[in-house]
Amino acid sequence: MQRCNATVSFLDDKIPSCPPTLNDDGLHHHFESVAGSLLGVDKVKLHRLLMGSEDFSFYQEALPGYGFLLGMEDVSVEHLQSWHSPYFKVNEDALPYGAALHASLASSYLIKLNQEVPVVEGKYHDEL
Repeated sequence: MQRCNATVSFLDDKIPSCPPTLNDDGLHHHFESVAGSLLGVDKVKLHRLLMGSEDFSFYQEALPGYGFLLGMEDVSVEHLQSWHSPYFKVNEDALPYGAALHASLASSYLIKLNQEVPVVEGKYHDEL
């Protein structure tokens, strides 16, 4: 209508954009199983989909990955601020649960992986 033209360049040739960060389905099932057993099935909730990306997606190009959010509900706070807000306060009562969940996810995954991967003698060192 105004007889204008515009060209938009996202500079992909100069600044590569991050690929989407997508959770692996197998790791999602592993997460649901471990988190449900550890915290209770009623405490594990699906989060709404996010339209975002971050550099973690570059790792996921090499191996499967899974990202999750640790809920930090605090009934004493009327409105929990966004984690991007300068007024956001961490509910430190949730941190032991997060640490236990991470340790349980890692150890159970390694146990499962150890059962699925054949042992090749002399090809690795296992001092742990």
